[in-house]
Amino acid sequence: MSAMKRYIYINDDELSQNLYCDNRISNKKYTILNFLPKNLWEQFSRFMNQYFLLIACLQLWSLITPVNPATTWGPLIIIFAISATKEAWDDYNRYLSDKKANEKDVWVVKQGIKKHIQAQDIRVGNIVWLRENVEVPCDLVLIGTSDPQGLCYVETAALDGETDLKTRVIPSACVGIDFELLHKIKGVIECPNPDKDIRRLDANLRLFPPFIDNDVCSLTIKNTILQSCYLRNTEWACGVAVYTGNETKLGMSRGVPEPKLTAVDATIDKLTGAIFIFQIVVVIVLGIAGNVWKDTEARKQWYVQYPNEVSWHELLVIPLRFELLCSIMIPISVKVSLDLVKSLYAKFIDWDSEMIDLETGTPALAANTAISEDLGQVEYIMTDKTGTLTENRMIFKRCCISGRFYGNESGDALKDVELVNAVASGSPDVIRFLTVMAICNTVIPIRSKSGSISYKAQSQDEEALVRAAACLHMVFVNKSADILEINLNGAIVQFDVLDTLEFTSDRKRMSVVVKDCKSGKIVLLSKGADEALLPCAHTGQQMRTFAEAVEQYAQLGLRTLCLAWRELEEDEYREWSLTFRDANSSLVDREWRVAEVCQRLEHDFEILGVAAIEDRLQDGVPETIKALRQAGINFWMLTGDKQNTAVQIALSCNFVSPEPKGQLLLINGKTEDEVCSSLEKVLLTMRTTNSEPKDVAFAIDGWALEIALKHYKKAITELALLSRTAICCRVTPSQKAQLVELVKSCDYKTLAIGDGGNDVRMIQEADIGVGISGREGLQAARAADYSIGKFRFLKRLILVHGRYSYNRTAFLSQYSFYKSLLICFIQIFFSFISGISGTSLFNSVSLMAYNVFYTSIPVLVSVLDKDLSETTVMQHPQILFYCQAGRLLNPSTFAGWFGRSLFHAIVVFVITIRVYAFERSDMEEMSMVALSGCIWLQAFVVALETNSFTVLQHLAIWGNLAGFYFINWIVSAFPSLGMHTIMFRLCRQRCYWATMLLIVAVGMGPVLALKYFRYTYRPSKINILQQAERLGGPILSLGNIEPQPRLLEKDVTPSSGTQPKNRNPIYEPLLSDSSNATGRSFGSGTPFDFFQSQSRLSSSYYRNCKDT
Repeated sequence: MSAMKRYIYINDDELSQNLYCDNRISNKKYTILNFLPKNLWEQFSRFMNQYFLLIACLQLWSLITPVNPATTWGPLIIIFAISATKEAWDDYNRYLSDKKANEKDVWVVKQGIKKHIQAQDIRVGNIVWLRENVEVPCDLVLIGTSDPQGLCYVETAALDGETDLKTRVIPSACVGIDFELLHKIKGVIECPNPDKDIRRLDANLRLFPPFIDNDVCSLTIKNTILQSCYLRNTEWACGVAVYTGNETKLGMSRGVPEPKLTAVDATIDKLTGAIFIFQIVVVIVLGIAGNVWKDTEARKQWYVQYPNEVSWHELLVIPLRFELLCSIMIPISVKVSLDLVKSLYAKFIDWDSEMIDLETGTPALAANTAISEDLGQVEYIMTDKTGTLTENRMIFKRCCISGRFYGNESGDALKDVELVNAVASGSPDVIRFLTVMAICNTVIPIRSKSGSISYKAQSQDEEALVRAAACLHMVFVNKSADILEINLNGAIVQFDVLDTLEFTSDRKRMSVVVKDCKSGKIVLLSKGADEALLPCAHTGQQMRTFAEAVEQYAQLGLRTLCLAWRELEEDEYREWSLTFRDANSSLVDREWRVAEVCQRLEHDFEILGVAAIEDRLQDGVPETIKALRQAGINFWMLTGDKQNTAVQIALSCNFVSPEPKGQLLLINGKTEDEVCSSLEKVLLTMRTTNSEPKDVAFAIDGWALEIALKHYKKAITELALLSRTAICCRVTPSQKAQLVELVKSCDYKTLAIGDGGNDVRMIQEADIGVGISGREGLQAARAADYSIGKFRFLKRLILVHGRYSYNRTAFLSQYSFYKSLLICFIQIFFSFISGISGTSLFNSVSLMAYNVFYTSIPVLVSVLDKDLSETTVMQHPQILFYCQAGRLLNPSTFAGWFGRSLFHAIVVFVITIRVYAFERSDMEEMSMVALSGCIWLQAFVVALETNSFTVLQHLAIWGNLAGFYFINWIVSAFPSLGMHTIMFRLCRQRCYWATMLLIVAVGMGPVLALKYFRYTYRPSKINILQQAERLGGPILSLGNIEPQPRLLEKDVTPSSGTQPKNRNPIYEPLLSDSSNATGRSFGSGTPFDFFQSQSRLSSSYYRNCKDT
């Protein structure tokens, strides 16, 4: 067996036995035996878990541990158990799904007899029989169907999300084989090793005598039905199993995507590293101080008995005790808490009734639960056009046939009297044009019981052309095997399809070779993009009119297709057909060889005309783009359409501003020199107009883009940084992914949105992928992190869900560090009055309960907090700047929480010591007083940071405070827990309650005063909006801040694709004077002056902005 291919012997159990895997599907990650070691290995592969395991192990050393090991082992085991339980549950569900699929009953041929077996027992080479509406159990090559012509219909929604039926046909070698002989068929299939390309199969079939005399028959994906498809509208079908189990194309496509690290996660990791370094410094300093005190002051105390001589390793005891004591600086629960709240963020998106597409009933879906906060930090949106910004409902509007324009006056060619009369009179040019429209496609006509005809098409363009031809009395009525039937003005015309030259993104055209069954003439029909067909016209044909038509229709925002045909000589076709068959039989570079052979035939066309198709904008697209641009988000349109069409759509949906407010620069060229010259001119213009109040955008076509990405990457990167808007036309799926990667390499947060299979690579490459559940299927939606029904829901997804998620995560993560630092600082302060010995003030039960119970519930309820109402957020998208700039989570804000924890630790410790030390009470009472002070302070901190209270939040904050006393009352009743009667005694003391009030007053007083000063005298724009919401009145004015103009350095070097941007401190964006105003202007002194300066450049550029 070759390393590059496999040979499958049909209906031969002996030859196929044990060569390839069976059909057992297994998506499980674990087994019963390896679950525990494998899961623990995965969890301990994370640095934080390794750190906490080390701390827990050190606590087992009784000589150095200041607390009971349960304080670390308890939370560690709980956290590990939660993660392991979640993994086990997910894996068990995968097992149940696999079991259901594996145990389905199927019919196969074994030793010449049809038998009923389970799907998991199918072997490669078996003949499998399918009934209508049955799911296909593995990848099959068709050899027979109930249709006399060898056709069957399959639904591929489980593969690509496309609901339209696809036709599959048996190979030519199997045509004519009797139904009774199918189970006896013998032969060999030569095919490649398994891959995940669901749109391609390059294989060959050779049947053994007596069925056929060893002729090689090429196989394509058209002869294949893949696993998880459903057989529709076909009584039965049978095929040979070629790929089974996890080696099917669907099985090869499965896999866990690489986890995405959000900007917030990256910041938390950096802050954790900083705290770890601080912790090491503290441990070293206290360890040295402790050893010095032990060797000096400790020996003077009669109650301290240290040996006179100690070994060197005993010098490590005190530093290690402090390491264990300070280990809680890094909160052990932060990872689990963040995972939990992120799952809730995703559920909020799933449950959002405002994001349900009422037309289709499609809700929003968050497939990735880990990156919701990144939605609030998006800086670039890379969007497809067709089906994303537009409805993908194609309507034939205008056409130009042989130089005559139809539909220009009425706006609808189907209502143009001249065109209708031309069809009725049998105009040859018009009839040929309509013939190409009707049969140069892959459309399937389906006749209902009532006699009406509907069409199933994989391309919306093709369906629009076929329907338009039908309206003009060129009706595509039937497709039987290779025979097409057209009803032209009541007369049936038949065509025999000899070959189909399929559309590819490289060729940008599709052709069919047909034979007129009446006249016997062989004709090549073709349709495609103007740049793909017009250069192939025969010498002497005038192209000027067609070029003008394409330009005119593109200016109207219409999609254009050129139609052409050429009559072939029989000898020419026969010779070409042999070459075409050889290319189709190749297992190596089949696609490239087929394209080369197609090019030999597709020349000397007679261009028949140009068809123009309208694709309307979706509702709410202009408003959505306008709002997101106000939020400082840059837009790039990546489309396969013609440049003029894309530009017109961009103008109509507020993508670019018309003159004189905006300026659109074009980059074109077919050679390196042309592209270089065009790039230099555009860059020069960009640099000179960069400080002017003008919205500058650029448009580039696929050819020029290919050259620019290959030879002028630095220049195209600088261009991307200088422009807020780009239109990239005629781009391929791989170029879309390259552009996303280019912007990502400049350290910008990117979001890609699309609706079709050609957008999948772009969506997967972006930081955040959003798929639209559209008419092109669900491929994009399934590959994306989020799926929505319409483009307009992107506004709510980013402004509401993204912003809330970022705000909540920023608070939760910093609060987690605050509560851990608070208790740790108190322990450090206590060491100064306990001989710097590393003794713990708090007992083990209190420390464990502090992390697990006392401080977790209130902060988890913060997922319900909203600093502003959804309405206000949607009306003022400018406030998204706070999230984009990381204003709520950065070293500066973390330093504030760090300082707060230090201040509160000082307050709690000093007041507790002053009131309860000096022999007034025992150490356990003092410990409980300090712990109570921490709990009281944290309740008020959470209350102070909460913006919108609900009943649940009140219960969580104050109920948790009451729960603290309830738990400790219970614990105090058990002598064995070391806290016997402590809470009983404290609660009866007035001094205790006075101490709590004093701690709250002293601890929260300065915080409240600082917040009041900030809120009253230096309010942020968010504070102003909050005041307006509470007062219930409109926002009349928020003031105006004139930023200094952005300057350009003298020595400008093109930005490197890998050069990070310079993130200078951002100042607060301005809001409109009216809450209803959403317009954007760039004139001097206008409310949105700030936005132009907000565009971020590479480190070669900087902003002069004054801080608010």
